[in-house]
Amino acid sequence: MTTATASDLAINGGTPVFESNVPFMAVGLTEKDIDAATEVLKSGMLRAASKCAALEEEFAKQSDAKLGLTCANGTCALQLAYGALLEPGDEVITPAWTFIATVSMLVAAQAKVVFCDVLEDSYQADPADIERLITPKTKAIAVTHLYGIPVDIDAIEAIAKKHNLKVIYDSAQAHLAEYNGKGIGAFGDACTYSFYATKNLGTGEGGMVTVNDEKLATEMGFLRSHGETGKYLHESIGFNYRMNDITGAIGLSKLETLGDETNRRRAVADIYASRIDAIEGVLRPVPTKGSNPAWHLYTCRAELEKLSCTRDEFCAALNKEGVPTAVHYPKPLTEQPVFAEIAKNSDHPKVAKKLSTCVFCIPIHQNLSDEQANGVCDAIAKVADAFRK
Repeated sequence: MTTATASDLAINGGTPVFESNVPFMAVGLTEKDIDAATEVLKSGMLRAASKCAALEEEFAKQSDAKLGLTCANGTCALQLAYGALLEPGDEVITPAWTFIATVSMLVAAQAKVVFCDVLEDSYQADPADIERLITPKTKAIAVTHLYGIPVDIDAIEAIAKKHNLKVIYDSAQAHLAEYNGKGIGAFGDACTYSFYATKNLGTGEGGMVTVNDEKLATEMGFLRSHGETGKYLHESIGFNYRMNDITGAIGLSKLETLGDETNRRRAVADIYASRIDAIEGVLRPVPTKGSNPAWHLYTCRAELEKLSCTRDEFCAALNKEGVPTAVHYPKPLTEQPVFAEIAKNSDHPKVAKKLSTCVFCIPIHQNLSDEQANGVCDAIAKVADAFRK
């Protein structure tokens, strides 16, 4: 294959790899999903009822968890988990490289946040850094299965057992991900999920917490609904974080095809891995050993020391080739203004900082064809060739 030069790039007037953009994601409702929602609308039973209950049971089963609790969204799911497992003032170690909700809900729970660094190849929380940061005041670890790649669960659970810590897994992007042959719901004290419209299981809004302890599930249930233990009997402070049956029906419908869709994402990821390994100047994500990712996002790294461009310039060129990109995330949480006070006590994790300058996401979803996936790789190779030092 001929090496591309700067003049070959579409951004400089060359012929693009794709005539029109490859879809970055596949979202929306099928006719089956719409029929499921319509059935609920016609029934008049709009509140949380049988559809939410069925979704709780089936999602927990497919995730290898014992129990599930639907809720309004993924942020509420975190708040339910933190509210049931943490006390104000508890010290919690959490990654500096994740979506803000993981940490903002810790702050809302009045926990003391301690930021850890992440691993450069998998983007997941670094167990060694977590171990380094543990103090006698540490009560929990709250980590993310970021981009749908499971964290090193064995290492996290070993640390938690050694120091008697609770573990909450933010699994918002990791529906049906697996670790050592088990669904990720089998691990930790709680797993939280988001059903936001762009997620692998997207209902518009919605969320889920899975647990393996009945007493904990009961406590979260009280938190979810005004602390109500009986009709107008409130024994604790709670919230209104319930899902509705319209959303539950859509989620239940989408769950029927989620397994096949996840396997298709994995097939696309396999194509990407085999092709990107041969492209100098770009690095692919390396899943945690023993994990089977859900691939919500496929996040690469531009090796800027080998390229004569910034990450944003690389992405701009890719976009002109018909390959849309996204940056998740442009800042580590230690650089978010809202966490400025917390970050004063942080050593500003170096890997998280580096990732903010070089990561970029490429299209991955169940509707992507092999031809499109290979074309995406052709475009990445073309742009890398043109910018390589």
